This record gives sequence, structure tokens and C-alpha cells, in this order.
Amino acid sequence: MAMGRILRQFLPSLSTAFVLLFPLAFSASDSEALLKLKKSLNNAGALDSWVPGSAPCNGPKWSWRGLVCQGGVVTGLSLDGMRLSGTIDVDALAQIPGLLTFSVENNSFTNTIPGFNRLGALKVLSLSRNRFSGEIPSDYFVKMASLKKVRLSYNKFTGKIPDSLAHLSNLVGLHLQYNQFSGRIPSFDTPNLNSLNVSNNRLEGEIPSSLSKFSASSFIGNPGLCGGRIGVKCYSTPNKTSTKIIAGMVTLGVIILLLVIIFFAIRWRKKKQTVSYVTPSGSSKDAVEVLQPKTEGSIKSADPDSNVSSPGKASVAELVMLNDKKGVFGLPDLMKGSAEVLGNGPLGASYYVRLANGVEVVAKSIKQMNALGRDSFDAEVKKLGKLQHPNVLTPLAYHYRKEEKLFVYEYLPKGSLLYYLHGDGGKYGCELDLRTRVKIVRGIAEGLDYLHNQFASRDVPHGNLKLSNVLLGPDNRPLLSDYGYHPFLNVDSLDRLFAYKAPEAIQKQTVSFRTDVYCLGIIILEMITTEHPSQYVNDGNGGTDIVQWVASAFSEGKQTELLDTKIKGCRNSVRCMEKLLRVGALCTKTCPQQRLDIEEAIRLIDEIILELKQFDII
Repeated sequence: MAMGRILRQFLPSLSTAFVLLFPLAFSASDSEALLKLKKSLNNAGALDSWVPGSAPCNGPKWSWRGLVCQGGVVTGLSLDGMRLSGTIDVDALAQIPGLLTFSVENNSFTNTIPGFNRLGALKVLSLSRNRFSGEIPSDYFVKMASLKKVRLSYNKFTGKIPDSLAHLSNLVGLHLQYNQFSGRIPSFDTPNLNSLNVSNNRLEGEIPSSLSKFSASSFIGNPGLCGGRIGVKCYSTPNKTSTKIIAGMVTLGVIILLLVIIFFAIRWRKKKQTVSYVTPSGSSKDAVEVLQPKTEGSIKSADPDSNVSSPGKASVAELVMLNDKKGVFGLPDLMKGSAEVLGNGPLGASYYVRLANGVEVVAKSIKQMNALGRDSFDAEVKKLGKLQHPNVLTPLAYHYRKEEKLFVYEYLPKGSLLYYLHGDGGKYGCELDLRTRVKIVRGIAEGLDYLHNQFASRDVPHGNLKLSNVLLGPDNRPLLSDYGYHPFLNVDSLDRLFAYKAPEAIQKQTVSFRTDVYCLGIIILEMITTEHPSQYVNDGNGGTDIVQWVASAFSEGKQTELLDTKIKGCRNSVRCMEKLLRVGALCTKTCPQQRLDIEEAIRLIDEIILELKQFDII
């Protein structure tokens, strides 16, 4: 009885102590596991706050960097952009019982995918922008039924897309773009999937009907894919018998063609031997052979190392063709075409030229481009000429002289986004309803993401993103122009690029990928507020400091007052406009590290698009 009385007296205290100490016990266990994980990583200077004896989840911001905590327990790891490498200790992660999310995006991890499939409770797995490689086993995700978001983009994964991914019933987002996945896309049995990107891989075959709700941008960059979603007709694979017949017919055709070529070659040689030339006195017996070089110069096609010039004349630099989308033409064709000045920008003048054959082009003259020698310049421009993306305007040709450089682009009659938003007092802006504006923003972000991937080694891949350098193509599809000039420009001319309007460029003369994101943010803020930013004005005495204006409005809870409610289609969608405004604000944070990365910005824009679809706006 006495013992029972004692237990009853101490039971409340013991219960309180248990409740207080229980999270601490988990915290101690989490601490040991996290320190073990840190030990397996290289370049872990960003994790200096992970020290023994301290509480990982202490305080409102949590004392250990990169943690997500609830109730004193670690529920997530967000180690993005910390330059980490090494081998991720999955054993250590398995010792964190509350772990639900794991993200190591934008680091330097290599080799095959670690054994994250042992972490059956994970809801989010993000490995994008590393150098993981190799095949992922087909059954890898079988025991990860809780997964909602999987991001493996911008790696070097090969082989087929794991079938087990297609059977995750809780999956809502899957990003596999920019890898080397091959084979067919599995048929997804995932009713909640609302975000998908498998673009720029090596996939082939018909796009499954279960993925028909996703736009063509989710599948671009896979030449072997077909289906109505991307406008490519699928053809049945021929059987072995028909394949042999076709092969036989092709072989026979090649033989006949060779015989025809040999026959005419022999006749041509005989005929050539009978042709006489004009004599010095001007008399001749037969026709003059017309196999002489043209006296007006010849076109040099995509080979800047071969100097072709007219005989009897000084060597003159020609136009170097980068692609023949608009045919092949030379510098004389440009000089003879009807031209007019389109405008003068910080880098030089732009001219509209209509060639004699009716082709319309834009020629941009730039004089401050002597940072690279001729060979290096040619090599870098060729990279621009190889770009292929629906939201990037690829140059057609260029002309090199030490005094100035000429870039030739396709002419787009609609002109720039600046004209539509601010031209003539913005009277043309009424043509851009909310649906169109959001799609334009999405296209700009997609194009920027592509440039970031193609020019990952450059300080700032675009460098000059602003409304005047976004052109509108058919169906108001945005195309980025005037990108990639940063390596070419003289140091004293770099401030002519719009990227150098960003805070870090003004204060420290440094630019980066996130400087491009800042420029994207400016465009987003313009599209929703229709204000003209002071960042565009060289003397700083015009326009609105749109970044500070929006930041102040959010801090005061007055952001809805900034929205231009005159934009057509904004009825019942003010909430979505506010969300897009917030994306712009997050992209224009003063500190580059606090800005969104381009992939996250696209994800948030996609969520807004899905919400707008509920109101039949998109």
C-alpha cells in the first residue's frame, strides 16, 4: 500500500519527465546520425553548424543548417547548393526515424544512385543538378510507396525509366529532364500526378495515353518520341520480312544511283576535254567553260577557319552561316537588301533587312566585343548556333571584324515584349490577357532553364534578360534573344548588360546564374503590375523601383494593391496573380543565395497554371 501511494505521488512527475525527455532522446539519436552523415561527405564546410553537443532542432530557425524539424525531431534535410560531394551514408539516414524529405540538389555527387529505397517513409526525394549516373533498377521504388515528389533532373542517369516509378499511387510530381534515359515511357498508374517533365532524354516510342494531360514541353528533346501531344505521328514497327524487303530495295536503289552517277561523270569528262577557252585575242571556237570563281566573293558556310575570297581582290571577311533555317545568304545579300533601323540599344544598333529573295532578318551590330581572339570567338559563337529550344531564338549567321561584330537573327513581325507591355503608353498591353501573360512567363523561364543547362560553365548564361530581348513568335510564344554575350564583351562594356543592374553586380561586380533569375523576377513583376521599372533607365531618374516597391507591399500586407486588375481574365484569379507576384519577389531578393533557382521558379509557376485551369483561364 505504501509503495502504491509513493508511485501515485511520483507518477505525474515521471509522466512529465517522459514527455519532456522523449523528443530529446530522439534529438540525441538524430544528432548522432547527422554527424555520421556529415562524416561521409566531402567539402562539408557548409555544415559547420553541425557540432556535437548542440541540439539540431533548437530554436525557431533550428541551429543546424539545412534541417527541417517538427516537435524537436528532424523531419527533413535540405542541403541544396552546398557544393557537397562524396558518398551519402544511407545507413545514417536510416537512423533518422522522422525523415520525410531529403534534398541535395545542385551539389557535386557522382556515381550510381545510393540506396535511398531503404527509406520507405520518404515523401520527397530531390537529387537534381548533380552528376549521378548509371541505370536505376526497375524495382528501385517498389518499397517507397509514400513518395510524392521525385526530382532526378540534370544528372547523367541512363537506361530505362524504372517501372516502379509508374506505380507510386501518391506521386504528384516527377522531374527527370536532362538525363540520358532511353527506351519507352512506362504507362503511369498515378492519378494524382500533376507535374511531369521527361524532356531532353533519349526516350522513344508512343507517349502513353495516361500522360496525355501534360503539355508538349514535358516531352521535348526526345527525337524518338511520337504521339498527338507533340504532333508527331506514330508508325507501327515493320516486321522482319518487311524490313528485309525494304533493305533490299534501298540497296538496289543505291546501286542504280551509283551507276547513273558514274555514267554522267564519264560523259562530263569527255565533254570537258572538247571545250575550248577564250583566246587572248578574244576569239573562240566553242563555248567557254563556266567553272571559274565568282568575282563578287563566296559564302563561307559555318567554317570560319576557311578563308574563301575572290581572286584578284583583297580577302574580305564573309558571313558565317550557323544554320540554314532561312536559307543560305552572304554579306553582299545583306548589303543589297532593303534595310531600316529598328533601334539603338546599349550594345549597338539593330537593322531590319529584307533580302532580295524575300527573307526577312535582323542584323545586330556590336562594337565592344574584343575580349576573345578570333578562334575563341568563333568557337563560342558556334555553340550559340547549335541551340535548339522553342523559347530560344538561335542566330542564323554572324560576321566577324575586329572593329565590330554582326549577328543575324530571324525577323519576328510581332516584335518584343517591351513593345506590347509599354509601347505607346502600354496601349498594346490589352492584347496580353492573364492567360497569355502566365504562358509567356512560363516560356521565358523554360528558355532560361535551357540556357543554364547548355552554358553551365559560364558565369551568367543569358546575361541580358529583359523585356526588349524577349520576342513574340506565333501564338505569342516567347523567344529569348541577345543572350550569351557575356564572354565576348570587353570588361569596360559589361555594365551594358542588364544583368549588371542586379544588386550583387552593382555592389561587387559579380554575376551568376541567380543574376539571370533576378532579371526573370523583374519581368514577372512587370507582367503583373504593368509598371515600368527604374532598373531600365540608365540615369536612375525614371520609372518605379519595382523590386523595393513590391518588397515593401508584401511586408505591409498590401501586395494585392499592386496588381493591375485591368488585365483581361483576372476575374476570380487575383489569388493566382498574387502568387505569381510572390514568385517575382522571391526571384529578386537582394541576396542571390535567397533567390529561387530557376527550376524551383518553374515548379511554382506550374502550380499557378494548374490553379488557373480550375477557372478555365488556361
